[in-house]
Amino acid sequence: MDSIGTGRTILIVDDMPNNISVLYETLTRFKYKVLVARDGKSAIEQAQLAQPDLILLDVMMPGMDGFETCRRLKRADTTQAIPVLFMTALAETIDKVNGFNMGAVDYITKPFQLQEVLARINTHLALRGLQRELQVANALLEQRVAERTESLSKALAEVEQLKNKLQAENTYLREEIKQTSNFEEIVSQSKAFGKVLRQVEQVAPTTTSVLILGESGTGKELLARAVHNRSSRRNKTLVKINCAALPATLIESELFGHEKGAFTGATAQKIGRFELADGGTIFLDEIGEMPIDLQAKLLRVLQEGELERVGGTKTLKVNVRVIAATNRDLDKEISDGRFREDLYYRLNVFPIQSLPLRERKEDIPLLVRHFCTKHGPGIGRQIDVIPPDVIDTLMEYHWPGNIRELENVVERSLIISSGRKLELGDWLRRKQSVPKPTGLITMEEAERNHILAVLEHTRWKVSGKNGAAEILGMIPTTLDSRMKKLGIQRP
Repeated sequence: MDSIGTGRTILIVDDMPNNISVLYETLTRFKYKVLVARDGKSAIEQAQLAQPDLILLDVMMPGMDGFETCRRLKRADTTQAIPVLFMTALAETIDKVNGFNMGAVDYITKPFQLQEVLARINTHLALRGLQRELQVANALLEQRVAERTESLSKALAEVEQLKNKLQAENTYLREEIKQTSNFEEIVSQSKAFGKVLRQVEQVAPTTTSVLILGESGTGKELLARAVHNRSSRRNKTLVKINCAALPATLIESELFGHEKGAFTGATAQKIGRFELADGGTIFLDEIGEMPIDLQAKLLRVLQEGELERVGGTKTLKVNVRVIAATNRDLDKEISDGRFREDLYYRLNVFPIQSLPLRERKEDIPLLVRHFCTKHGPGIGRQIDVIPPDVIDTLMEYHWPGNIRELENVVERSLIISSGRKLELGDWLRRKQSVPKPTGLITMEEAERNHILAVLEHTRWKVSGKNGAAEILGMIPTTLDSRMKKLGIQRP
């Protein structure tokens, strides 16, 4: 019992020396550290400085009485938690109630019963110790809850971001599956085209940017897929975007995404194509059509692997291999100020020249058989015989629309074929009846003749799938303008 008060401090507040003496002697004997004050003002000052574990406060004191002293102690943040025990010679109930209202936790009646004094002091010190432990435990619990809440919030944000990305990726892949204009596989026996395929094999295992050049309809997207499928990214997504198929106002949003409210109509966050392709490959078809003001942002993604969504401030890191394609002369585009030279060199690390069909005509028989197999079941046709005269006619044609045009010809021939023999029909000959210029002609005349040939081929269908604009690699509105300028009118 003699060491029960070790390390505990008690402040005695009383104006009677005898009371102080009795309490001081008893408490020090039990190893309490004792402080003394003789009035309320001194008691408040010592309590704020020394922060005692408990205060024994006399009620009846000259000047500031015990009730007012207690009220001020409980009002101050630094002393309100210290338990106060009133000491009083008065036994009226009204005084006890008043003391409790002021914030006291107990009272001791004079003359003192020292055992009672010690018991009550020990009880309230023990209660205060428990309160402190509870406060520490509560603080620790709140900290853990805050940490867990923050961790869960981050996890939920990551899950939400992943969910949005997966939803966007699924939407994109569903759109890809719906498209039937791409080859199922590369079909070729051409030695010249074999050199192109060897280039694909060489560059595919690297992370190098690839620029595929060539006329519209020569299978540039097919070569891009071959590069992706032979790379270490083959199990990731190959995302494509046709820069000529979208209005300039939408290309940025499609490439980099946008935040909700970024512009009129942006009712939800959109994941851009570069985010969808993270870890995989992006194919930028018709890169020569990209607006000049977006080319700097694309260059930053290529150089730094960083982007921001439209309307966003957060920088996103992406790891994407870029394959671009164009049927334009980018050197001329650079000279005319429509394409950035630094972006060109960033894309043109490994160029691949796709060959027009007229330079690989030995592939025509294989391609015809391939397209019969590809489109026959959907049309309800099974072709067993492809007559030599059909192949000869197709081999003699110049094919301005390249492989895409050949595929359209075969699909149309399947429709008119009544049996198991492919019938070409006479429409190809009509197309070839477009007057051929003799001698040297101007570029404008050559352009007019070529557009007329493609329009005849599509039966004057300008826009949409398999339209003249698609075959020519032009935006429909641009083709309309060229037709008006060249005086081309539908017959």
